[in-house]
Amino acid sequence: MSDAITTIDGVAMPAARGAIAPRSGARPWTFYALATLFALYVLALYGPMICIYILSFQDVRGGLVFPMKGHSLHWFVDLFTQVRTGDVKGSFDRSIKLAILVTILTVVISFMAGLGFRRRFKGDGVVFYVMIGSLVAPGLVLGLGTGLLFQALGIATSWYGSALGAQLSWTLPFGVLVMFAVMSRFDDAWEEAARDLGASRWQTIWLVIIPVLAPGLVAVALFGFTLSYDEFARSLQTAGSLNTLPLEIWSMTLNVTSPSLYALGTVTTIVSFIIIGVSLGTIVLIQKKRGGRAMPPERS
Repeated sequence: MSDAITTIDGVAMPAARGAIAPRSGARPWTFYALATLFALYVLALYGPMICIYILSFQDVRGGLVFPMKGHSLHWFVDLFTQVRTGDVKGSFDRSIKLAILVTILTVVISFMAGLGFRRRFKGDGVVFYVMIGSLVAPGLVLGLGTGLLFQALGIATSWYGSALGAQLSWTLPFGVLVMFAVMSRFDDAWEEAARDLGASRWQTIWLVIIPVLAPGLVAVALFGFTLSYDEFARSLQTAGSLNTLPLEIWSMTLNVTSPSLYALGTVTTIVSFIIIGVSLGTIVLIQKKRGGRAMPPERS
């Protein structure tokens, strides 16, 4: 039997004997191994949460373990109507307000830091490491130190005071790092063009820099809100007499032995997913709007 002929760059070449063409669609064993490993990782990550979500929909006879006893929304109603479950409404309200305050301050300060660090200045390295130094400090220790500092100054600890400062020490480093990454891709030519057209410094910031950096600012806001919303360690010694939602959930684990605790976990998770979805949707809308403006008009 004659050898098969292959063509390379228009030149006929005899193919090697015994050469076998790979089967279309065939996957190596490493693909299945990695897919199995990823599936196990997802199961270990989301399995416990899925169990909590399922158990929260039991009826009044339900307990904290499987098997389920009926299906209803009883524990969700019980969560917001019974005093014995704790101050869920108040703690949820305080956590949302605190997260909004932290988000606003994180976005503003991170944006200002990004503008300030666009050009090198004397001592910029020291300032940078001071800003991100709180990331290496244990949250519980930092919260304890913040609480002791407020007591030494004669200021009562509260969720809108000492807890706000303690949480900013956690959210600001992330916001600054994200803003530095966004600023590194900002083209100075856009700012120079605005100034050439007669725009003032504030007009340049408001009409050029902020719209260009809008997706990055939304990402910083998402970091600030989510990190504040579920922060426990830095709030434990700084929230004062009124608990935030993570502290209230922790206190409920000590005295609540009903699926209402699972219902609270389901509600808080839904809120988190809504915030994440709104943030990602905002980024997508900004990108689509920017892409539509960038397209040249069609010629007839």
